[in-house]
Amino acid sequence: MTEISKKDRMKIPRQAMPEQNPLERKNNFLEVNLGYTEELAKLEALRCIQCPKPVCVEGCPVGVKIRDFIELVAQGDFLGAAAKIKEDNVLPAVCGRVCPQEEQCEIKCVVGKKGEPVAIGRLERFVADFERQNVGIRTPKLNPKTGKKVAIVGSGPAGLSCAGDLIQKGHDVTVFEALHEIGGVLIYGIPEFRLPKEIVKAEVDALKDLGVEFKTNAVIGFTDTIDELLETEFDAIFIAVGAGLPYFLGIDGENLNGVYSANEFLTRVNLMKAYRFPDFDTPVFDVKGKDIAVFGGGNTAMDAVRTSKRLGAKNAYIVYRRSEVEMPARKEEVHHAKEEGIEFLMLTNPLKFVDDGNGWLDGVELQKMELGEPDSSGRRKPIPIVGSEYVRQIDMAVIAIGNGSNPIIQQTTPDLSFNRKGNIVVNDANMKTSKKGVFAGGDIVTGGATVILAMGAGRTAANAIDQYLKDSNW
Repeated sequence: MTEISKKDRMKIPRQAMPEQNPLERKNNFLEVNLGYTEELAKLEALRCIQCPKPVCVEGCPVGVKIRDFIELVAQGDFLGAAAKIKEDNVLPAVCGRVCPQEEQCEIKCVVGKKGEPVAIGRLERFVADFERQNVGIRTPKLNPKTGKKVAIVGSGPAGLSCAGDLIQKGHDVTVFEALHEIGGVLIYGIPEFRLPKEIVKAEVDALKDLGVEFKTNAVIGFTDTIDELLETEFDAIFIAVGAGLPYFLGIDGENLNGVYSANEFLTRVNLMKAYRFPDFDTPVFDVKGKDIAVFGGGNTAMDAVRTSKRLGAKNAYIVYRRSEVEMPARKEEVHHAKEEGIEFLMLTNPLKFVDDGNGWLDGVELQKMELGEPDSSGRRKPIPIVGSEYVRQIDMAVIAIGNGSNPIIQQTTPDLSFNRKGNIVVNDANMKTSKKGVFAGGDIVTGGATVILAMGAGRTAANAIDQYLKDSNW
């Protein structure tokens, strides 16, 4: 343990993350947060008081040994810290950037009871970046081959986490991805300025180096069914297809040209690289000098509105029917959006989109709201204010109010149990479905959630699959 008293550790202030200037970054797609220097990382690590019982781990869905890796950072053993993290997390550079640590591990931090918690996520990011940039991503030793083969359907965080654990346990793993690039929501959903694609690619390449096989352009349910995979080649299957079916507002005018789902808008920009036009000739609404509104209050809404600003929007609005207190987006993302000039129209609800007479969006009719009693989500229910309707001119709208489950697996696997929302029903303890040999996890089970929760489901499934392959018990 580094020789510094607990009292002195508690006196060290939380170290700020260096970041791009807002006036510059709102015009580019380079990463906003720049990461800790070695000196900042060691200083922040010294804030950890090395609790005998590190309760922060209770908040980590994949069980990273937080106290241990942070003490290695404090000692300057950054590569040792990276190895310690990767005992439990195969995507540390991703998680260090996009996981809501403030609601998971950091909220449990004892140091945070009297001040600001240790910046666990920032330290995780630093350690992962240090390893990648200095020695490359190192791969762990694998258990002897078992001869068993597992198919993973979906290459998002749940699928990648499960693949990483299973390959280390000695099983052969093949990941099937419907799109042409690996990474799922990490690639098509999260913008470059928040999660550079080279980071995702590097961590995927590390899984390839371990022996994980990836097959793209494979829409399971169409190219092959779950039954066909089981019958022809695989001993077990993990379904991790996410929740990629966008929800809409259900109001008049939603079919006008200029109205996007967040899924389509972000996929065109991120996966298909519309932000690099004309180098990549991907069509997307030309927002330069236009007024854009994004409807929703989560991280996806923040991603969409900040993306539109970078594409040249004159005015970019978040329209949310509750107050900022109820917004599910990370506070950091809201803060960054405000710095970049995003305008927030709170307690405001869309009633209908306005047609310009030629089938194109010209505006949106809005109504002011007030908050009543809490609803089933625990948030105060928005109530319309009679007579408060007005029209705001906008050129493009993006709907970012959540996603549901793609029905392809459900339609082609009749003996798999689903709930009324189209999510696969599993035993939460082991991610087993109603179909022998088939496991499921991530957003296809929970609905839209976080990257790290999906990874936690992948780890749980990997352990259960390993046991099933050993004893065949269901």
